[in-house]
Amino acid sequence: MSTRREFLIVSTVLTGAALFSSRAQAALPPLAVKASYKVGFAQSESNSPWRLAETRSMRDEAAKRGHRLVFSDAASSSAKQASDVNAMIAQGVDAIFLTPREDKALVPAIFSARDAGIPVFLLDRDVSHGMARPGRDYVTFIGSDFVEEGRRVAEWLIANANGKKKIIEIEGTVGSSPANDRRKGFDDAIRAAGGFTIVASQSGDFSRDKGRQVTETLIQAHPDADVLYTHSDEMAMGALAALEAAGRKPGKDVLVVSIDGSRTAVQAIADGKIGAICGCSPFFGPKAFDALADYAAGKPVPPFIKNEDQFYVASNARTLLASTF
Repeated sequence: MSTRREFLIVSTVLTGAALFSSRAQAALPPLAVKASYKVGFAQSESNSPWRLAETRSMRDEAAKRGHRLVFSDAASSSAKQASDVNAMIAQGVDAIFLTPREDKALVPAIFSARDAGIPVFLLDRDVSHGMARPGRDYVTFIGSDFVEEGRRVAEWLIANANGKKKIIEIEGTVGSSPANDRRKGFDDAIRAAGGFTIVASQSGDFSRDKGRQVTETLIQAHPDADVLYTHSDEMAMGALAALEAAGRKPGKDVLVVSIDGSRTAVQAIADGKIGAICGCSPFFGPKAFDALADYAAGKPVPPFIKNEDQFYVASNARTLLASTF
């Protein structure tokens, strides 16, 4: 029997699809040029150093430019995040910055904002382009190339595995664009290389504790696994704890690779516990507010504004540590 949550998710997706079909030709709302804007920032959660750094960057940049930032924290709930967006619409914000927790569930909220005459800018996570598209339904997506992140980690692993071949993959939040794309980039490169096997793959929801729990379970089920790929550093740090509790030595018995570039994880590279990390910058403030200013001024805003990401390995981890979050 379907659960209530499954029903709500299906209903939300179907509603979003219907909205997409009926409003596909609608135009983006204009934004008047003003010295100061009241801007909403609908954050998905505040449960990691990455999220805290992103929020700090947005707050600092808003204050620097004289804008008022209306902040909300969805506490890892797509339903609450949609409600947060609707509350910002009711408050009459000029624009909304949204970090959509899931790639389909937040589409109706994007349409609601657009229909209320409020342009939406997506940060760090995109939505399904089969339901909503940049330049038509929202202004732009500002973030990293998640497929490229996964591919870069896989390429490093292929070159540095030293005979290690059996991979456990700890994925991010189910239905989020980073999890979908980091899996694709990594898995496609690993399959193309040949000789490697992904023996297990499970979501750790981008959480340190869930990453630890999932790793505990999967290394018991697959004791011969000798590579661990996590979609985020928080899950990697949880995984390190699980490996060490099980008597496995990260960096020796198990080669660990990850994505994000947090200070604790980059330090773990310097300590020999993690092999490599593809960074994922949380510092969105400058690019986000530049995009807002360009849009208001009528300048062309590309559908995708890419963050360039650092790659951390043993040879540069100590040098770059001070620039991490």
